[in-house]
Amino acid sequence: MSNGDIFVGELIGTAILILFGAGVCAAVTLNKSKAQGAGWVVIAFGWGFGVLAGAYTSAPLSGGQINPAVTIGFAIEGSTKWEDVPFYILGQFAGAVIGATLCWLLYLGQFNLNAEEDKAIETLGIFSTRPEINNPVQNLITEIIATAALMLPILGLVGGDKHVAGIGDAGLPVLLISLLVVGIGLSLGGPTGYAINPARDLGPRLTHALLPIPNKGTSEWSYSWIPVVGPIAGAAIGAAIYNAAF
Repeated sequence: MSNGDIFVGELIGTAILILFGAGVCAAVTLNKSKAQGAGWVVIAFGWGFGVLAGAYTSAPLSGGQINPAVTIGFAIEGSTKWEDVPFYILGQFAGAVIGATLCWLLYLGQFNLNAEEDKAIETLGIFSTRPEINNPVQNLITEIIATAALMLPILGLVGGDKHVAGIGDAGLPVLLISLLVVGIGLSLGGPTGYAINPARDLGPRLTHALLPIPNKGTSEWSYSWIPVVGPIAGAAIGAAIYNAAF
């Protein structure tokens, strides 16, 4: 695959991932949404379906990695060439910005209505993660463990095949990995909201700061490094364990 294929595939796939993921958060959060109050289980499945749709869509072009941490994990394991990594990551972050913008447009009426209400809802949590307990060390460890728990099963499913550049080249693995993401959300997502993907958090966080969205709440930029560093470290640890054990 060419560098252009990688960039375009990851851009499209990550945009779909964020459209679904931020979309389900908006649906559950905003007033005048038919899904308001549906809860954490719905959010976990919405993100899982986002992985499913994004990975399947981008698979023919780039392999459907749609996650910088997973890309780095594949590079450490050996399935992805290091010289291809920048094109994956650039596409993923660009796609995350596009997906977040599409979510805002889709729920524009609800966002605008939120500005007019007496008890306005803060909207940062629709686009990015935030911890329930603000403890940087604990939050970082949570993201490391959760992403290692993502990377190891991914490599168990598709690792070692040098012809497989991502999670989306085969039908069953991408379905199983999507369910894995649902499981991580349900079991490990409580403390921090399970970013487990630097593009999934930083791209929409930046988009939220730049778009004319009312009642944004606090930006929490002091936390923003954790959903980037934690997933990368977790994926690297997961890949190192896989290489050592298998």
